[in-house]
Amino acid sequence: MLASINSGTTVGLDSVLIQVEIDIPDQGFPGFTIVGLPGKAVKESCERVRSAIKNSGCKFPNKKITVNLTPANLPKEGASYDLPIALGILIADKQIPNKIDEAIFFGELSLDGSLRHTNGALPLALLGRKEKLKSVFLPEENAKEAAMISGIDILGVKSLRQLVDHFLGNKSIEIFPHQKIKSNQASQLSHFDMTDIKGQEQAKRVLEIAAAGGHNIFMMGPPGSGKTMLSRALPTILPEMIEEEMLEVTKIYSIAGKLSAENSAITVRPFRCPHHTTSMIGLIGGGARPMPGEISLAHRGVLFLDEFLEFPRTVLESLRQPLEDGIVTVSRAAGTLQFPAQFILVAAANPCPCGFLNSKTKHCTCLPGMVQKYRQRMSGPIMDRIDLHITVPEVEVDKLGEDYQSEKSDTIRQRVNQARRKQLENYKKMNLPIFCNADMTTKQVKQVCKLDEESKKILSQAISQMGLSARSYFKVIKVARTIADLDNKENIEVKHIAESLQYRPQIEE
Repeated sequence: MLASINSGTTVGLDSVLIQVEIDIPDQGFPGFTIVGLPGKAVKESCERVRSAIKNSGCKFPNKKITVNLTPANLPKEGASYDLPIALGILIADKQIPNKIDEAIFFGELSLDGSLRHTNGALPLALLGRKEKLKSVFLPEENAKEAAMISGIDILGVKSLRQLVDHFLGNKSIEIFPHQKIKSNQASQLSHFDMTDIKGQEQAKRVLEIAAAGGHNIFMMGPPGSGKTMLSRALPTILPEMIEEEMLEVTKIYSIAGKLSAENSAITVRPFRCPHHTTSMIGLIGGGARPMPGEISLAHRGVLFLDEFLEFPRTVLESLRQPLEDGIVTVSRAAGTLQFPAQFILVAAANPCPCGFLNSKTKHCTCLPGMVQKYRQRMSGPIMDRIDLHITVPEVEVDKLGEDYQSEKSDTIRQRVNQARRKQLENYKKMNLPIFCNADMTTKQVKQVCKLDEESKKILSQAISQMGLSARSYFKVIKVARTIADLDNKENIEVKHIAESLQYRPQIEE
């Protein structure tokens, strides 16, 4: 008898429907064959399925079993096909009725027949809804994650025996209730707070602008000036995530295998801090089976690159396209995949190899040639793609005392939330599919950001005096739009342009 089961796989961040076909003819020598470009983990499912069926109180047919995974030209990886293969064998052997036409199955089996937590549950639920199927059967530990998707029934399965009883009508599996996710960004306030950072008021202002508009930052200053602490405090003032953003990020983490039964949704903006020895694949993504890298794991959050100029130049140059397009394209012989990468880049570096160039307290031991070579590790194109450039000086001694007080993160975050809500409302009215000012294209900047004659005049002067490129010109306008949002102004004013120009490097390379 022939049985066909719906399952799925992920290609990059997209899900593809897979038909698991099982044929058990009456004639032929006993055997178990899987075809359709199965990977090693899929081939090994033969033994897992055999043991799981026997240990679940069912009979494993001593016949010729052929499993076909279609489409046959698509490579199949992972252990998620265990459940549909086992179920298909029982249906083809007529041990349970064939009542599964409008369902999708997914999960890794243990030898005792229980189901393990399996990566990619959220994309699978999205695939089931897209294909207009009625239900998804998956491991119980994945049910909470998949239940964030509305419009399709999620059924969490503990074991193969439980699933068999469900289809035999002995005991039905209950539908897992829909999970409404809510941002939990405020929870980060317990770890760091802006009020703990002494001095550095200009740097805090830059962080506020970056948080409100999603802009990239480059900080340069001597060791101990507070660059790392400022960067780690940035998540405490980021705006709360909306549901669409949380689903985007959770989908990435689900495919990357970074979700658990306890942590089934990403409700806090990610903060990723890879070491400067990270490889290009680790940062950008890829591999034999392409997976998201650090820049995709930082999607809708913060990517903090400390000791920025210590990263290999080839790794830094690989950031060009993601910073420009908000996506990273990974090309391999088997095909091309795209991963989202819309993040706030926070890059921190010392001004010279020893770190004390222009220091008021310590003497720099670097020769001019050493400083120039050190600075050249970051190319002009990378510098041009960063919106906000700030020098972080040494903290003044009188600001280190206990009496010095500055704004709390909660106060700053209220202003950031207000500015971000203003942006979302404006873009929704204009039917623009973007979340913040930094996401605007050149065409959208012209559409959204209207400048008066005086502002245009200042920008024209800045182009010649500061050597601004066309990209920098539009970045200045984007930052000015964010400053106007924080100022609760409908239009960009001259003072907003003037402040935005302060955050461009004085000499463009």
